[in-house]
Amino acid sequence: QVQLVESGGGLMQAGDSLRLSCAASGRTFNRYTVGWFRQAPGKEREFAASISRDALTVNYANSVKGRFTISRDNAKNTVYLQMNSLKPDDTAVYYCAAVSGYSIDPDRYAYWGQGTQVTVSS
Repeated sequence: QVQLVESGGGLMQAGDSLRLSCAASGRTFNRYTVGWFRQAPGKEREFAASISRDALTVNYANSVKGRFTISRDNAKNTVYLQMNSLKPDDTAVYYCAAVSGYSIDPDRYAYWGQGTQVTVSS
């Protein structure tokens, strides 16, 4: 198993930038695909971005494409989500999650962090 801890959330204004971090424990982090998901109040958890273990395969939801960038540093056991041009609709709890095989389906992700709140005002 792997333990994940998100950090970097906060209160932002529309147009601002913010970088979230997902720190993982263990020595096998480089075997996992890592995804970022978000959940707004009253809505289902949705996929935002994912990155394969070798960082050669990435996917983005249409709602964040062109604004968010996912990256990973396996030497530091950390995955990042750089969020630019933030919108009020980006307000949500953001979770990182890990899966042994590549997927954007949240039901396939076995390990989840505790979440970090991102709030964007207009």
